[in-house]
Amino acid sequence: MLRIRGKVQGVGFRPFVWQLAQKLKLTGDVCNDGAGVLVRLASSPDAFITELHAHCPPLARIDNVEQTPLLWEMLPQDFTIRHSASSTMDTQIVPDAATCPDCLRELNDPNDRRDRYPFINCTHCGPRFTIINAMPYDRPNTVMAAFPLCPACENEYRNPMDRRFHAQPVACPECGPQIAWQSGEQNLEREAALQAAIRALKAGKIVAIKGLGGFHLAVDACNNAAITRLRARKHRPTKPLAVMLPDSRRLPANVLAHLTTPAAPIVLMAKSALPEFSHTLAPHLNDVGVMLPANPLQHLLMQAFDGPLVMTSGNLNGKPPAITNQQALDELADIADGWLLHNRDIMQRMDDSVVRANGEMLRRARGFVPDALPLPPGFAAQPSILALGADLKNTFCLLRGNQAVLSQHLGDLAEEGVEQQWQKARMLMCAAYDFTPEHIAIDAHPGYHSARIGLEMGLPVSKVLHHHAHAVACLAEHLWPRDAGDVIALTLDGMGYGENDQLWGGECLRVNYRECEHLGGLPAVALPGGDLAARQPWRNLLAHCLAFLPGWQQCPETAVVREQNWPLLATAIARGINTPLASSAGRLFDAAAAALNCAPLQQSYEGEAAGRFEALASQSGACRHPVTLPLSAGKLDMATFWQQWLNWHDCAPARAWAFHDALAKGLADLARSHARRLSINTIVFSGGVLHNQLMRERFAHHLADFNLLFPTQLPAGDGALALGQALVAAARFHLPSQG
Repeated sequence: MLRIRGKVQGVGFRPFVWQLAQKLKLTGDVCNDGAGVLVRLASSPDAFITELHAHCPPLARIDNVEQTPLLWEMLPQDFTIRHSASSTMDTQIVPDAATCPDCLRELNDPNDRRDRYPFINCTHCGPRFTIINAMPYDRPNTVMAAFPLCPACENEYRNPMDRRFHAQPVACPECGPQIAWQSGEQNLEREAALQAAIRALKAGKIVAIKGLGGFHLAVDACNNAAITRLRARKHRPTKPLAVMLPDSRRLPANVLAHLTTPAAPIVLMAKSALPEFSHTLAPHLNDVGVMLPANPLQHLLMQAFDGPLVMTSGNLNGKPPAITNQQALDELADIADGWLLHNRDIMQRMDDSVVRANGEMLRRARGFVPDALPLPPGFAAQPSILALGADLKNTFCLLRGNQAVLSQHLGDLAEEGVEQQWQKARMLMCAAYDFTPEHIAIDAHPGYHSARIGLEMGLPVSKVLHHHAHAVACLAEHLWPRDAGDVIALTLDGMGYGENDQLWGGECLRVNYRECEHLGGLPAVALPGGDLAARQPWRNLLAHCLAFLPGWQQCPETAVVREQNWPLLATAIARGINTPLASSAGRLFDAAAAALNCAPLQQSYEGEAAGRFEALASQSGACRHPVTLPLSAGKLDMATFWQQWLNWHDCAPARAWAFHDALAKGLADLARSHARRLSINTIVFSGGVLHNQLMRERFAHHLADFNLLFPTQLPAGDGALALGQALVAAARFHLPSQG
């Protein structure tokens, strides 16, 4: 008997096994259960196992094959597929997958019965996680239970030789979901609905389109007036907008390599490679996010529109994306001119994933979730742990056995409606995995929504420092063994809760899975106005001027501060009124961006000033400069740094590059000094600032003689924090190995 574990349900694995058994003339049977796939053979499985690994289906992944003896009461005469068996859930749920080449060919074949059918799919593609109600992954446990199969689809579904054998979302125009168009008094269905949406887009209208995991708002990407109207209605003045391309022509190979995977994420690429695009798509930034059609409805739209379309999340500013038709009609009434709807329910909100062309993950969702992550060596026998993540860019994590399941990106828990979606996602994922938490891991910040939820669950709770979790998430990605010893961590972000009620954001730490020791970092500086400092960069420039620059009023770069009512804030800082101290790298970048006049007075999205500042620096390239961030008695000398930088009067791009380089070298020197003192050779990086590519590059340059670990497959920011929390909590259940 063979127990096959991994990503083996919903991927055509049973028909693959059946066909393999026919080829090798084997008898026995196969079935799904909660642990994966169970194969019973009446003869030696050696050749079967070899072929199993050699020809695994495209969406499947075999983690291991366990072989145990089996005694048959009566030898089987053939090989059959048995009904799924219910048992404790220990297999993996498959992410949604982009339309496969075979389905795309049938979608455009006038002789095929699914010609132009917007919901065509098979075992190699289509919705998976977004339609699941429960496991095992069988049609009655999905939203497709509402669509009884017609005889033709039933035949395909029951035929092991067919590509749609047990493809749970299988459907056709006769029995499956349908699209509909709604705009004012106009209500159309099927092909007429599709054509109405295409006409609206060509006329410069804004169309809300229901996808696999939520709604998009679409508009002509070459129509400046239409984009401006979308931005105004959505109250999104400058935040970048992703673009869906009709085809892959002129795309660089490294971009195309990601776009054409089953995950089909948004990929960031240079705007300069696409000069025909509107300049309003990603103002003041170097990159634009591009995507290819990922589902049949998108393919049909793009084929007919024959041009790029903006595809941005279908939500009101400050609310999560709509997932039901009624939500979209109600919440997008003041944004969309028309709605392209369908009647297949969405069980799980699933945003588009975002990666860089080099593979760095920025947002992990559709196509990647809920893929399980292996735990580093040494983690075993800990209780089932539910980690609740941070409040921004929230994800949660289920730690079970030797794997972790990180949820999709869910956003800001403080926004209206997000916590409701978060609770639904958590309950559904726990139910699907038959997961009952025994322990909760939360951020140490007492004001976090996620921490409040965790404390209300009535289970034992571990509180984990924000930056400890950041560092451990990166260690886990690189499978750093549990007892492999300490590393030095540079954790750089906007702000997180540190030791003794301090607010950290630019720290050098000694870290292992169990412990976190603060070694140094950026000096703490006031946040004038508290949370307002994260939205108005000039406030941070004022705080740094008051802390490090005597006579700053005579400096030309401080004009943006002097134009504000700064004396009132200076008094508040002096008296400690709503001006908490934080050692924040994020706010330092805001201050520098304000000094070079590339930051808005009011940021319209998180990281806007820092993104503009990095884009400005990239216009320069490497240059010689006099700016340093020296160590003085083991501490970073920010006064020298600011004075040297502001007194070096080169062009703005060169000054921006010098800022990045000097900051990276100063922090690198700090990390090096502690690494040498503690005989540590590995330095790990994490926190949202590590999404800055120039900072990564300069760290790699200045610390080339160390083993460096950067986040790549998981986000550097708070999107992977829950994994770090879970592993810190798990490590504390294990005693250190005795040397």
